[in-house]
Amino acid sequence: MLLPSCKKYLDKVPDSGLTEKEVFSKYENAKAFFDVVYLPAGVFKASGLGVSTMGSLNLEDVTDFADAGRVMWNAYHKWGPLGDNVGPHFYNGILIPAFKHIRISNMILENIDMIQNGTQEDIDDLIAQAHFVRAFSHFELFRYWGPMPYITKVIGPDDQWDIPRLSKHETMIRVAADMDTAAMYFERANRMRRDPLPGQTGHLNSPDQKRPTGVTAKAYKARALLYAASPLNNELGVKDWEEAAKANWEAIQLAEQYGYALLSAEDYKKNYVGSTYTNEQLWAWHYGTLPPTGNNVINKKLFNGVFTNSPTNNSGINPTQGAVDMYETKWGDPLNTQADRDAATALDHYNEQDPFVNRDPRFYIDIIYNTAPIPGYGTAKIYTEVINGVVQGSELIPNTGFAGVTRTGYYLRKYWGGQSIKNPVSVLMSDPMIRLGELYLNYAEAANEAYGPNTPAPGASMTAVDAINKIRGRWSADELAPVQARFTASTESFRPRVKNERNIELSFEGHYYFDIRRWMDAPITMAGPLMGNIPEKVPVSAAYPTGYRYSRKPLSDDRQSRWYDAKYYLPFMTEDYFKMKAFDPGQVW
Repeated sequence: MLLPSCKKYLDKVPDSGLTEKEVFSKYENAKAFFDVVYLPAGVFKASGLGVSTMGSLNLEDVTDFADAGRVMWNAYHKWGPLGDNVGPHFYNGILIPAFKHIRISNMILENIDMIQNGTQEDIDDLIAQAHFVRAFSHFELFRYWGPMPYITKVIGPDDQWDIPRLSKHETMIRVAADMDTAAMYFERANRMRRDPLPGQTGHLNSPDQKRPTGVTAKAYKARALLYAASPLNNELGVKDWEEAAKANWEAIQLAEQYGYALLSAEDYKKNYVGSTYTNEQLWAWHYGTLPPTGNNVINKKLFNGVFTNSPTNNSGINPTQGAVDMYETKWGDPLNTQADRDAATALDHYNEQDPFVNRDPRFYIDIIYNTAPIPGYGTAKIYTEVINGVVQGSELIPNTGFAGVTRTGYYLRKYWGGQSIKNPVSVLMSDPMIRLGELYLNYAEAANEAYGPNTPAPGASMTAVDAINKIRGRWSADELAPVQARFTASTESFRPRVKNERNIELSFEGHYYFDIRRWMDAPITMAGPLMGNIPEKVPVSAAYPTGYRYSRKPLSDDRQSRWYDAKYYLPFMTEDYFKMKAFDPGQVW
């Protein structure tokens, strides 16, 4: 895995029989060699670099946050030891490409002085991208498999390859340092952003828009330091949180300096559908215009079969009741626990039998629920009804052979685009790899842990509470209130709201799986039970004002989750594990 020959790569890119000298002596050839990292690399990937939010496996499906319409591979991850089942999903799509990209990056950096043409800006840009890709690849390997060796040289056939792993904390520090170096070279190359500023011709329309920038590198440095500070990886206590707060504030300021901004409430969904790129995305992968049906990996994963008339292929993503409960009322009342819901009910802010009114506006953007308006269907019909003594399913949970039908009572709207056999439209789809909204959440988390909810980090003009309310401020206070004051008295009282805000704002963007691990919350959240809530149609009454009886019920056992501490990281394939003495798991824990 770590020792593919130079010739193997050079035979592929560029595919013209060039020698190593010919590749690295010309800028155009060296760039083409490096650009392999941006090519699709298996069904798991948005690009060669990015693990797709919309790929063949959405990570929320293997947490308590969502259920898959079909019980397939994800079930292994939720309720049992993963073992060698990791191979076709994570190995082929993440681990192997990541090590290849590290090697390609190191080959560029070791041979950069061979380039005899190209402008200095172009060469600095290539150096910056190589440092970024090397750091990014190590970061992704770390998130899935834990700390790794940090490889900064091309490993040859006579070199030691069984290299000891770093500590968790040191791995993130090395990623942050590499991202800093990338940012320095991006600045030299005048590539802090690649397109003109807002309002200028060519804004968001650079031919190199898919490539990272100096702002991207600083944002990833900030993300890496947040991971370093998190309970799973923290070594220096509050100092780690201070460094994370400082880095995220620096990244926010830099992003704003170069014209990035949060989208308005009206344009918010363009971060995912209906737009090529947005000015909130610090780096994104654009899929192009995707059709509503067909044998497409993204369609298979995102769209349940009932929407595509695909009985066997399309699994879909179905938020659990626990995920739905994370969406507060518009007044900011939490609904996570029964006590929370009782308190909101006492204020006349929530009714378990009319549960979808007066909610956080992101709820209506992210979730398809019973009676929700959806194109082509009028309203979503997700309920059962007793007819002549027989329980019948409604339009969106038909009593047919569809494998991709919700068992939770909910479907995913966030990336949907309204596409179905009843609304056969094609939509633009984008995958935000990192966006400005995340930086405010990162800063809020780190600042709260380091300085408390109401004290800015040194040099910052924003507190943790301010940062959370900045995110909520896309909407008016009547649509979504600021965080309630009762939660902002201390680090401990504010922490759950910070986490909840992150879970909602970044829902289904590939963060939750890693967040519950770095927070060390997974043993609790994954302990279950996972709940659904498919209503029964009944006559309208005072008890059931909507004409539906809502009742929470556990999902079937094959859809429940079980936690083992080994699940903090993915396993290596057995044959590889026994090759690598330095990869003993004792070094991780």
